[in-house]
Amino acid sequence: MSDRGYRRPRPLSPLREHLRDTFWFAPTMGFVCVFVLWLGASAVDEEIVAVLRREEAYDELGSLISFVQDAKTIVTTISSAMMTFIGVVFSISLVAVQMASGQLTPRVVRIFVRSRISKLTLTVFLATFLFSLLVLTSYESEADPRLVVSVPLLQSMLTLVLVGLSLLLFVVYVSATLRLLQVGPVVDKIARDSFRVLGRMPRGPGGPEGLGPETGRVVHEGRAGVLRDVNTARLVRAARRQDVVLRLIPRIGDFVVPGTPVLAVHGGAVPPRSRLRYGVSVGVERTLHQDLAFGLRQLSDIALRALSTSVNDPTTAVQCLDRCIQFLAAVVHLPLGTVHHRDRSGRVRLVQEGPGWEDLVDLAFEEIRWCVAGSPQVSRRLLAGLDDLLLLAPEERKQPLVRHRALLVQAVERAVPVAADREFALLPDRQGIG
Repeated sequence: MSDRGYRRPRPLSPLREHLRDTFWFAPTMGFVCVFVLWLGASAVDEEIVAVLRREEAYDELGSLISFVQDAKTIVTTISSAMMTFIGVVFSISLVAVQMASGQLTPRVVRIFVRSRISKLTLTVFLATFLFSLLVLTSYESEADPRLVVSVPLLQSMLTLVLVGLSLLLFVVYVSATLRLLQVGPVVDKIARDSFRVLGRMPRGPGGPEGLGPETGRVVHEGRAGVLRDVNTARLVRAARRQDVVLRLIPRIGDFVVPGTPVLAVHGGAVPPRSRLRYGVSVGVERTLHQDLAFGLRQLSDIALRALSTSVNDPTTAVQCLDRCIQFLAAVVHLPLGTVHHRDRSGRVRLVQEGPGWEDLVDLAFEEIRWCVAGSPQVSRRLLAGLDDLLLLAPEERKQPLVRHRALLVQAVERAVPVAADREFALLPDRQGIG
């Protein structure tokens, strides 16, 4: 196992990722911003009326009253139609997401949930609806310029601006939703998310360090679920205060149940439970925040469904293999395995086990290899990918690739009785069948 040097984590990184996995936070913040915007616009409108009345510009004020009364009709129409529009748009979107999850994998729903354009569109739609309702409360029945208190001029104009922004976002949102139905953009999104995880992983020079004897363990309390991420900043700080080393026992992505140990303590007493609270996060499904292998898991799932007899879409499997090979080529020279997180003085405070090179290779190729005997397009692409990785891999990392290549050749030789067909299926081709 290798060691990667400490890169100081961001304390709010887990919270930010958890909020990205929700669909309520953005609209809620939108409601708050809309209410503040309405209060500010109302104050400006009242100030405009006060200035015109002080200057006794009643003709100009009367013109403004006539204009906003005409705009009231538009605002009323917007407030009554916006909610219906929101319902229709997102009903169609949910159908599209359901189709994509059925064709590819249910885990693509996560792409929709985390999509910034989806959240921004919903937020602006709901903000336009709420703002139009608030503006309607600002209209007065008084038409006399000498008696009127507020003329919602700026509020009406802002309503029209929000409507225009909603229409623009609607076009962008439909385009993004349609891309979710296409295999290429989906696997590209998964690959890009995986590379973001790789970019956040701490790495650098260093060597393995002894942990010393284990002096205690911390068990998981709370609900059972998948270990989604670890608040490394909090755990490093707790270990530094207690002058111990913490070792995370399960891997990111493991399913943990109450009562099972999650942290081992080396070199001293167990830190107080209050300092370890919120150190690990458990959820109902895996996320890509810190899970280096989850991207390969999703790509493998899509490829396996494409290779099933009910779907029989080897081209989709080839597209997934392209991204798996791309990811493995990016990590082939990187240190993998155990991560040592250090405090400010450079001392190891948290040890975390991660997937090694062989784990990633098996995840990318093992299950797919079992399904490719009857698909020469996939076998040819897999052979070409293994050959490319063998050229890139250092000597100590070639063995898993050699094993998969040999097993693939044996599987094709057993499944294809005709020699000419075997020769065709075992010809490396980066396009499968070009």
